[in-house]
Amino acid sequence: MSDALASEDIGAAGLAQMPRVTPTWLALREAADAMARAAELVDAVRDHVAGGAGRRGTAGAGPLIVHDLGCGTGSMGRWLAPRLPGPQHWIMYDRDPALLDQARADMVDTAADGTPVTVETRTHDVTRLTAEEFSGGALVTASALLDLLTAEEVERIAAACAGAGCPALLTLSVSGDVALTPQDRLDVEIAAAFNAHQRRSVAGRRLLGPDAVDATVDAFGRRGVTTRVRPSPWRLGGQNADLMSEWFTGWVDAACEQRPELSAAVAGYAERRRSDLAAGRLAAVVGHDDLLAGV
Repeated sequence: MSDALASEDIGAAGLAQMPRVTPTWLALREAADAMARAAELVDAVRDHVAGGAGRRGTAGAGPLIVHDLGCGTGSMGRWLAPRLPGPQHWIMYDRDPALLDQARADMVDTAADGTPVTVETRTHDVTRLTAEEFSGGALVTASALLDLLTAEEVERIAAACAGAGCPALLTLSVSGDVALTPQDRLDVEIAAAFNAHQRRSVAGRRLLGPDAVDATVDAFGRRGVTTRVRPSPWRLGGQNADLMSEWFTGWVDAACEQRPELSAAVAGYAERRRSDLAAGRLAAVVGHDDLLAGV
């Protein structure tokens, strides 16, 4: 499993075996995601679209078109739309109709300059979207998605963006780096097992896991599209106790699923860590990267 506890539309073969995202998990992580995203890349997107790039209508007077892949409950739209000049029209894609309903209901309705933001939702396999579907768009965006994909799926997304001439802001991909304070002798071993789990095969699909950003940079580069990568780590402490508890449980469970022989040692380790968390002593830096292509 990813720290996202999510997998979006990844095709029929893998769909049944991938974990389902829950609204509870998305709500837990939304504030940490917002704090982590690389502001420098958003500034570059804002400068790019300020001149009217990717707007529908005569002479660029229509709304900015944003395609949000694997949107979940719409946290990326709620965060990014108020940071961009409007008007905007968001097209949100997810495999779960209930999440799409929530994303539509909870979307913001005004942009940075007070102009309107509208939204439509589509149930779709996001790895099968084409350049034609992105044509005329100003931006493709996603959050916590790339590490759940295969190299072939990343290639298709890059090809669709490049073919449409549409930039992409792809945030919060797991980097594999985790630093816990205070340190424990098992931290490194569990992190390695978790990262191996991220790279596992599911229904014949070999997931990229922590290799996803490098693979995406290469995929865009083969198509002549420049990219920028910036770190976007979660920095968790006592103010994020519920999120840290949920993340830690998933992190350890995935490591033990990958290496069952760790289970005996992990029982005592988890108890120590939960005591640290309850006492307010535990902090974590969970590595992610943001990628901007085409700007």
